Amino acid sequence: MDDLSAGTVQRVYQGLLADLDHGRMVPGQRLVETELATRFGAGRNAVREAMQRLAARGVVDLSRNRSPAIRRLDEAETMEVLTVAQAMTALVLGAAATHFDHAGHGGALDDIQAQLEAAAGEDEIADFGRARRQFYRILLDIGGNRELKRLFPAIGMHIIYAQYPSRRLRGIRMTDYREMIDAVRRNDADRAAAAGSQHVDHVRTVIVEQLARQGLNASSTP
Repeated sequence: MDDLSAGTVQRVYQGLLADLDHGRMVPGQRLVETELATRFGAGRNAVREAMQRLAARGVVDLSRNRSPAIRRLDEAETMEVLTVAQAMTALVLGAAATHFDHAGHGGALDDIQAQLEAAAGEDEIADFGRARRQFYRILLDIGGNRELKRLFPAIGMHIIYAQYPSRRLRGIRMTDYREMIDAVRRNDADRAAAAGSQHVDHVRTVIVEQLARQGLNASSTP
């Protein structure tokens, strides 16, 4: 019988995210249940449950009549994801700044900033990805908006960063995170929301430049 314990499903779930962070899996790659079950020492039902959870957060494509695969975005869909992410990130930051309490939340925010700074200074993409996800979980907890907690993880930013890897983008994100954290600490909701929106603008600019270079290279190929 398959082990459908929370721990087993979580191990597969986190393992697939780590593979994506490390580049061991890439957007568009097919996912074979039997191979994943062997790799993670889990039953196929646990693998299916983990893939369902990843599909709910926009990482896995479980379209009917197609093999499960890591989601891959075309250019138009990339811009659509960023448009939604911009509005939602502003909401998350505004809510966090409104409800931030130094006594209750200051320690968690200090700890995650230290993790982000440490990961940004290393050549370890997966550590930075984990810290980034934890950063947003903390902001969502501080803000306390249950609907944002439900919807925000489903935005496909994990795929955006996997599909458009960039050392320059990591540096931009860290600079933006410092601004966002400072605004939250000061309970400045307007500034925090603006910082969240500008952050996604910065990400969009880098990706648009990357897409333009790819188009240029494609057009010059004989």
